[in-house]
Amino acid sequence: MKIRLATENDAEAIRAIYAPVVESSAISFEVEPPTVAEMARRIREIGAHYPFLVTEGGYAYASQHRTRAAYRFAVDVSVYIAEPARGRGVGRALYQRLLAILAAQGFYAAYAGVVIPNAASVKLHEAVGFEPVGVYRQVGFKLGAWHDVAWFQRSLRPRDEHPHEPVAVRHVENLERLLDGAK
Repeated sequence: MKIRLATENDAEAIRAIYAPVVESSAISFEVEPPTVAEMARRIREIGAHYPFLVTEGGYAYASQHRTRAAYRFAVDVSVYIAEPARGRGVGRALYQRLLAILAAQGFYAAYAGVVIPNAASVKLHEAVGFEPVGVYRQVGFKLGAWHDVAWFQRSLRPRDEHPHEPVAVRHVENLERLLDGAK
């Protein structure tokens, strides 16, 4: 499977994967699917610093964990897979590449929120090394019900007492090898 950095030209295909999730599930807490133009803006802005990956049937990206400076070594991650591609290893492949790139950028921890119950997403996150760290109870109201979000954490690299600032994704050495799945 060919995994690459997304461009604004991928906005329509990425929206096609994401819109059904927004419209018919609580997996995303957005209530209206973003437009193609909005998705292009997200790809452009996120991709300026963080990896935003795409492959046939899915996409994954990282984003800022929190705005306060001390959080700058941590990221939030998300993966979305189109219905026909689920259960075929697409999510695992995207996450493996994403996490390797994030480590190469200089990030130390990745966090993911999973609306529960969602056994498939929990299984995916645990399969790529995430560990549960807590649950926000009844934190989101969508589709006429309150929903819990389980939070997962994965270490990306050993902690350093004097960490270097993370670099933008375009400055990662061997980026193409990491996208191909090489270590």
